[in-house]
Amino acid sequence: MTALRRVFPPRPAKTAPRARRVLLSAAAVAACASLAVGCGVIPGTTGGSEDDPVKVMTWAPEHTKATNKPGMPAMAKAYARWVNANGGLDGRKLEVITCNERNDPVGAGNCATEAVDEGVAAVVGSYSQHGRAFMAPLESAGIPYIGGYGLSDEEFSSPLSYPVNGGQPALIAGNGRQLAGVCDRVSLVRPDTIAGDNLSKLLDSGLAQGHNAASADIRAPEDATDYTTQAEEALDRVSDGKGAGGTPASSSGSASGSASGGKEGCVAAALGARTDTFFDSFRRTEDTYPDVRTASVLGSVDQSLIDRTGGADGVYEGAYVTGWYPDGSDKRWSKMREVIREQAFGDNRVDAADAGVQTTWIAFTVLQQAVESLNGDDVTPGALRRTLNEGLRVDTGGLTPMLSWRFEDMLAAGDYPRLINADVTFQVVRDGRLVLARKAFVNVAKTLESAR
Repeated sequence: MTALRRVFPPRPAKTAPRARRVLLSAAAVAACASLAVGCGVIPGTTGGSEDDPVKVMTWAPEHTKATNKPGMPAMAKAYARWVNANGGLDGRKLEVITCNERNDPVGAGNCATEAVDEGVAAVVGSYSQHGRAFMAPLESAGIPYIGGYGLSDEEFSSPLSYPVNGGQPALIAGNGRQLAGVCDRVSLVRPDTIAGDNLSKLLDSGLAQGHNAASADIRAPEDATDYTTQAEEALDRVSDGKGAGGTPASSSGSASGSASGGKEGCVAAALGARTDTFFDSFRRTEDTYPDVRTASVLGSVDQSLIDRTGGADGVYEGAYVTGWYPDGSDKRWSKMREVIREQAFGDNRVDAADAGVQTTWIAFTVLQQAVESLNGDDVTPGALRRTLNEGLRVDTGGLTPMLSWRFEDMLAAGDYPRLINADVTFQVVRDGRLVLARKAFVNVAKTLESAR
């Protein structure tokens, strides 16, 4: 059945919110004078609200044994310094509170509780895989969760979540699509966690687009210091049964590739910050196996990692990488890079090529346009939810498609009812640089819908 599209009247032109408040104040003064009596706060308004800051929270794990994303709260702070130096959000100061989520449910729940206690208007541009722990307190307080990294199911199911990308599901499904045309067999090394349990079926859904067989699902601890066992298993599963000591590939191509019409075996890893630890073990193991190609997703592999692991001479050369956004050198990131230079110069936590930093930038872009759409009204959790629910369209300058969270904007991916952006980018490491393998975005909505 076709959904009915709700029609919203145009918003009032954003002509000087300050001027609007001045006119309202003048009208109130005139009314008081005409009555020749003292006036207090006019019923239905909040006195002094125009001077209140817009208070939000950004959280991410820091100083843990697993994935850390210190660049996200650091980017949030840099954004606040930049916007406040340029007049604030529609004339209001932006105040960002940060919290260490610690990569565990208790830490995530504590951050959400602190957000409630602090009376924030929203949680913006944050990272956590513990959706059950943080979403319940936010839902109880009516606080919107804007632009999460996209690791938990709750980010794509809670009515208070406003995702800006397709999260980990879109990346993994997209990676399957990217590998479908080049890989004969695929091993996926992924975290042995609740968040990691769905990844193999998502990758397989993408592989099925090229009529490929299902991947070998290899679980790994997300905080291990060595992954030799997992590397050997991954290589065994894609090397046509040839284990350690098997026939090495000739210089003209891999053994698996020559046996399968030019396709190769591929090992994909999505272990967040531990992906490099895995590929270090892989590098020390692969010599006794036929050649394979490597693959990952942005957030597990980025340009800074490629640089510090040998660039064109490193293990990532030739790797297929799926991302949400254009590569970090794209001119569409120029404003973000300018803000980083101005407000986070010398802060090595803030890397313009980091997917978490990029997601935080986009999330605060949403916040800024949402606040401006209120035309000077109070910035509350309820006001932000209303403007986001009622058809606000956010322009991210081409970093994503136009973002909108109306019911009719939701995609038909049953497991992810809040997903509005299923676009991904196919990238490849070439001469030590992450570059686009395909210029246009690739939409994986159908791939996500078919994942079972």
